[in-house]
Amino acid sequence: MRIVVVGAGLSGLMAARSLVSSGHDVTVMDKGRSPGGRLATRRMAGARLDHGAQFFTVRSAEFRAHVDAWIADGVVHEWCRGFTAQDGHPRYVGTDGMNAIAKHLAAGLDVRCDHLVFAIRRDGDDWQVQTDDAVDHQADAVILTAPVPQSFSLLFGAGIEMPAEMRGTDYDRTLGLLAVLDSDDHSVPAPGGVQNPDDTFQFIGDNKAKGISEVPALTFHFSPAFSEARFDADPAEVHAELLETVSPWLGRAGVVESQVKKWRFATPRRAWPEPCWMAPGLPLVLAGDAFAGPKVEGAALSGLAAATALNSMA
Repeated sequence: MRIVVVGAGLSGLMAARSLVSSGHDVTVMDKGRSPGGRLATRRMAGARLDHGAQFFTVRSAEFRAHVDAWIADGVVHEWCRGFTAQDGHPRYVGTDGMNAIAKHLAAGLDVRCDHLVFAIRRDGDDWQVQTDDAVDHQADAVILTAPVPQSFSLLFGAGIEMPAEMRGTDYDRTLGLLAVLDSDDHSVPAPGGVQNPDDTFQFIGDNKAKGISEVPALTFHFSPAFSEARFDADPAEVHAELLETVSPWLGRAGVVESQVKKWRFATPRRAWPEPCWMAPGLPLVLAGDAFAGPKVEGAALSGLAAATALNSMA
């Protein structure tokens, strides 16, 4: 089959690789400048910082097989086995940042970034996938891995009904602050990760302790409530407030450079009970972290499930 996958995040890339290995002709389209979605890594002031997903765990044999291959290829490594206490579950990170996982998966695939999918429509037995440059791309099947509200817009334009419960899926927003420091004299304890320390912070990550940055650099993710209240405020004012808010965690280290990052669709508030959803009677599948759970593993398994669903129709 000729298949178009919309979204080059983890779910879309996992689906694409699985489908290509089954002999299908697959194109992945993404509106971003590079693949990865929330597998996002930023370079600034000589440092490397993850500003989306910070780490991942493995709970299933299916995902374990993929992660073991990534470890063997040097793409990921174990960070720690707990933050405040050891719980026996390894936390893994991309060796060169979380985005390195996406780059690894995208290698050899037909991934077209800066391609915003504007509309999809049924044309006889085919799909026409239209990008914002008014070009139509023909496909036998389509996988949508964008956040549910964005996929809903594409389905609505195509006259396809989405289940009402799925249509109501909403997402928490997340504000992030990236801070490159002039020393390691900050207050983030070993092994370099702090989860939900209070009502303000959701996660604080030490990118040097993770092993992805030679330069001291911290990533701060703020809680959903804190982020929601400030998400649309004046950017300069928000930046100043976030720097003041994180100051207790900086210790005696100074900030060399900082940036604010915003995730509108950070975490789905409710997960669809199945790992993917196929439109009744049509070769169109929805997948992503809203289907098998918001964690990295859930997104990966959802993409694999979408590929399996289409393979069953081939």
